[in-house]
Amino acid sequence: MSTDAIVLPDSGDLSPYVKGILPRSSGLFWAGQWQGGSGQTIPTFNPSTGELLAEVNAAAAAEVGAAVASAKAAFAAWADTPPLQRGALLREAARRVRQHARELALLDAANCGNPVRAMQMDAEIAATQLDYFAGLVLEIKGETIPTANGALNYTLREPLGPVARIFPFNHPFMFAAGKIAAPLAAGNTVVIKPPEQAPLSTIRLMEILDGLFPPGVLNCVTGGRETGAALSAHPDVAAVALIGSVGAGKAVLRSAADTMKHTLLELGGKNAMVIYPDADLRSAAEGAVRGMNFTWCGQSCGSTSRLYVHRSIHDEFMQSVARELAQKHRPGIATHSDTTMGAMASRAQYERALHYIQAGIEDGATLFTGGSAAREAHLQAGLFVEPTIFTDVRPNMRIAREEIFGPVLSVFSWEDEDQLFADVNAIELGLTASVWTTSLNTGLRAAKRIQAGYLWINECSIHIPGAPFGGYKQSGVGREESKEELLEFTQLKNVHVKLR
Repeated sequence: MSTDAIVLPDSGDLSPYVKGILPRSSGLFWAGQWQGGSGQTIPTFNPSTGELLAEVNAAAAAEVGAAVASAKAAFAAWADTPPLQRGALLREAARRVRQHARELALLDAANCGNPVRAMQMDAEIAATQLDYFAGLVLEIKGETIPTANGALNYTLREPLGPVARIFPFNHPFMFAAGKIAAPLAAGNTVVIKPPEQAPLSTIRLMEILDGLFPPGVLNCVTGGRETGAALSAHPDVAAVALIGSVGAGKAVLRSAADTMKHTLLELGGKNAMVIYPDADLRSAAEGAVRGMNFTWCGQSCGSTSRLYVHRSIHDEFMQSVARELAQKHRPGIATHSDTTMGAMASRAQYERALHYIQAGIEDGATLFTGGSAAREAHLQAGLFVEPTIFTDVRPNMRIAREEIFGPVLSVFSWEDEDQLFADVNAIELGLTASVWTTSLNTGLRAAKRIQAGYLWINECSIHIPGAPFGGYKQSGVGREESKEELLEFTQLKNVHVKLR
């Protein structure tokens, strides 16, 4: 496949260029070759317009088995490949991702509904992940353990084998490119499964990387839940890494049980943002809008979708939030370069968001802004939902407890700090949290008491390369984006040598 980058305009309506960047392949790649399917396909659409973009192969169990067999056959040679050589190939992958950044961003905008300009950041994030783990290949090392005289005891870190990586529809090519980095750096082979809702950028990425890695080292199968289930249950898959819902994570754990697979799970979040009365209110209001990830229509597991505002500043603060939201976000066609908030990724996501908006109204919350599908005539063919905020939310409401994965922000008032933390920690999720205060003591106290795996103080949404990302409770198992992710794809061996 060609690896020449396609030249696109810097601005304006980019939708006329989408057909020219669609992948030529239909999704199945193993043993270093594009493969034909069994005839089963799934349609994939543009959620901004409803247009059918392509028909993609739906891998059956036999095709999943062939991809896994390819990964298994390539494992020994790849594990023995010198680490610096593995790192060099990952750096070349990063270079290609940067070279094709705008093309991949436009393809994702057309297929998953996120704004094209925002998706260009995903390319740099993915390339950074590839470069980061390429630089860690020499850190896959063991230790020596002191013993009595006449013996040597040491540990080795060795790769696991074929690894399955399954990821969702909100950042498809960022996950496809960035999440192969750690297992490949550690010497594992990989089979990836992109989301059925938005597989096209992953297929195109595989075309761009075609020929870079030895045959069987990097493989791809497309399809729906059945494909993912066959992959995660396959006895020759040594580890399954999933980014997805809590339900999907539990399904992976069940399928992994029979063969005791290693699992790495980054799951759902119903994340809290806490505003103290001494906070810089202007910055905090901007943070409340940014942390909700309205750019992605709230389709982000890290979105701070529960906003706790101290009662003494509640009304003033919410007016600032309303102004900030009105200035920054309104739905638009995702392939237009000036769009700041796109479409829901699928009909199911669209209907889910509207369902929860209705649930908020029925449960007695106050609809502060938004609350319906987009009303503009030019958006009627797409899956657009207004950015929506509810106030007067109580802890027992559905919008207070259940992950919506849509552009719906629930706002609570608080006065007693002990009760605040009890409410924040009352649910079975704990991925991220954000605290806004000008008091260092207050911020550190809150960070200690909130049960979440990744916290910001006077900040939100950003991820720092090398900082371990992952959740407490049912928000996941393990940590990513750091050296810990690299070690997740290794197993520890102890060797004891008696010396003569």
